[in-house]
Amino acid sequence: MRAYLESDIGFYYTVGAFTTAVFVVALAALAVITPAGIGTRELGGLVVGFALFMIVYFVSVTVHQLEDLEEL
Repeated sequence: MRAYLESDIGFYYTVGAFTTAVFVVALAALAVITPAGIGTRELGGLVVGFALFMIVYFVSVTVHQLEDLEEL
């Protein structure tokens, strides 16, 4: 596990997974704390926005990985 985290790509993937976990926990906390709950429109907007952010993040990680392979 340590060797995985010492590489740039492994670290980026771990940060992405951690960010996703924090988002899911925050949504769950918001659903519990908010008395009226989360509306469908708000939840959809949050999830779509976060999904777009994560897609861009993982695409940039993949591009970084491809650039490293190109240098070899």
